[in-house]
Amino acid sequence: MRRLLPTPSTRPLVRLLLAAALLVATWPGPARPAAAARTAPAAGARPARIVSLVPAATEMLFAIGAGPRLVGVSSYDHFPPQVNRLPRVGALIDPDLERIFELHPDLVVLYATQDDLRQQLDHAGIPAYPFINGASLSDVLSTIRSLGARVGSDTEAAALDARLTARIDAVKAAVAGRPRPRTLLVFQRAPFALRDIYASGGVGFLNDMLEVAGGDNVFADIKRQSVQISSETVIARAPQAILELHYTQPLSPADLAREAATWNVLGSVPAVRDHQVHLLVGDDLVVPGPRIAEGIERMARALHPDAFKGK
Repeated sequence: MRRLLPTPSTRPLVRLLLAAALLVATWPGPARPAAAARTAPAAGARPARIVSLVPAATEMLFAIGAGPRLVGVSSYDHFPPQVNRLPRVGALIDPDLERIFELHPDLVVLYATQDDLRQQLDHAGIPAYPFINGASLSDVLSTIRSLGARVGSDTEAAALDARLTARIDAVKAAVAGRPRPRTLLVFQRAPFALRDIYASGGVGFLNDMLEVAGGDNVFADIKRQSVQISSETVIARAPQAILELHYTQPLSPADLAREAATWNVLGSVPAVRDHQVHLLVGDDLVVPGPRIAEGIERMARALHPDAFKGK
């Protein structure tokens, strides 16, 4: 399976969906004296040099016009293309504190679970913005506003929130009143095999995206963001549609066809029997940032193609 988001783990989206429960390993050694001696910026001051360890936050900052103020990004930032010109400073479980200090930031956006890193930054007099990773769709939108306020881009953040809300509402209107297929949303499995399957549970931004797109999650009853399942579980849950997300690394048409054909061994499952297995490619589907409305629309077009004819 193609790997995702900001951890070096072989199952990074699983790690991110569980990020609220993670404790980052203690960073060895004291802060650099030069950094510790810095004068802390005034509380709430508009930051001029921002480091982001969170790809979703990086995308938000660019979308609200604060991108030019970024001086460092995580190892897993890929969008927008401008991030490729910026220094890399590690990620969720391997932040490069020395590199962060060298960039002289006056704000570091980090995961809310990175307590040890935040303590090091506090000791060095560097403000931090704790990012809560996409607990829900509404959290994504509220974080855009909150982050915008923190970096002095309130107006731009409010405008972005309004645009995203309008796109999401348009999808809701397009699928309203249509039958809602019981849907399995898979975000990871072993390549070309029905092993190590991870699906969206009944909470979290992926589940919320699916609901807005006009599908009912077959695991809505399991109140976790991710569920590890087997082929037998898929048969028992009998989804009417399967959405499978592929991201980060491009797949050739031949590989996509082969991945889709992997499901054919479950011919008794309604989604397989009725040719309702849809492979969606792109990290807009899994990064809880400003491209989330685009991801919702793509899910909706797969589940309800008739609702978007001519659009």
